[in-house]
Amino acid sequence: MKAILSKAVGGPETLVLEEVADPKPGPGKVLLNIKACGVNYPDTLMIVDKYQFKPERPYSPGGEVAGIVEAVGENVTKVRVGDRVIGSTGHGGMAEKVVVDEFRCIPMPDNMPFDEASAFILTYGTSHYALKDRGELKPGETLLVLGAAGGVGLAAVELGKAMGARVIAGVSSQDKADFVRTHGADDVVVYPRGPFDKDGKKALADLFKKACGEKGADVIYDGVGGDYAEASLRAIGWEGRFLVVGFPAGIPAIPLNLTLLKSCQIIGVFWGAWVARNNKGFGESIAELMDFYKKGLVKPHVSERFPLARAGDAIAHLAARKAMGKVVVTMD
Repeated sequence: MKAILSKAVGGPETLVLEEVADPKPGPGKVLLNIKACGVNYPDTLMIVDKYQFKPERPYSPGGEVAGIVEAVGENVTKVRVGDRVIGSTGHGGMAEKVVVDEFRCIPMPDNMPFDEASAFILTYGTSHYALKDRGELKPGETLLVLGAAGGVGLAAVELGKAMGARVIAGVSSQDKADFVRTHGADDVVVYPRGPFDKDGKKALADLFKKACGEKGADVIYDGVGGDYAEASLRAIGWEGRFLVVGFPAGIPAIPLNLTLLKSCQIIGVFWGAWVARNNKGFGESIAELMDFYKKGLVKPHVSERFPLARAGDAIAHLAARKAMGKVVVTMD
């Protein structure tokens, strides 16, 4: 089979396309013939050894796939050859085939195309866990989403609306502002690109405060980091919840006196580790997300598709923060 491989630490340009042996499923494992692989921010970090998990090289990036079951190992009882499934892999998805744990295989709705399926679990799973389990978002509350035009951000916008919140979307351009409004955002903050000096940071905080109003945001979903984190935290409401999701703008240094003044919480969101520790909770989350999908409350927006040979370009496109919605690598 063909696979994109990371054989040395480096950016997307270091990835290579090679022929490798087909994997075989062991006990409790499933072999998938991959049709599409979603591209996510962890892919950009993993290849430069800056992610929490560092797979042994050579390996293929790509943490979520959609495809058809080609073979199953011993003791597999819930998945059959020919089933259409979504697979949560962590890595290994930018290849024509991959082996996945049976419990990480999720049946696809009949009307769900492979590209949407490969763009669903990580983004919506992360945002659902963030908003429901970690942020305890309630109907009528105000949710501020940073990086709202990206994969997890857009999922947070849609899920926030599905959960009954007022959603304010933070984006970096007017095109992205128009885009997130079509996905349900009630209001939008268009913020400038950093870095920021002292006056710039104050102006950025004022933008967030104006958008959130006097009461402030009940929940802030920060998938951006950098100077945007502190600036948005200054717009949080009393006993608000600040969700730490990602750092494409850099890891922030937040003065903790802000948490005292608002009696607010800073809450980490590590969906992948939660899934590994909580199979039951993962299953319940996926069931609710699939129900949202079937009701039309959420729908992955695939903005770009790249063939397998250009998977490096797909990762570079995401790393440059150009994506609106999801980037997908297709095998056909």
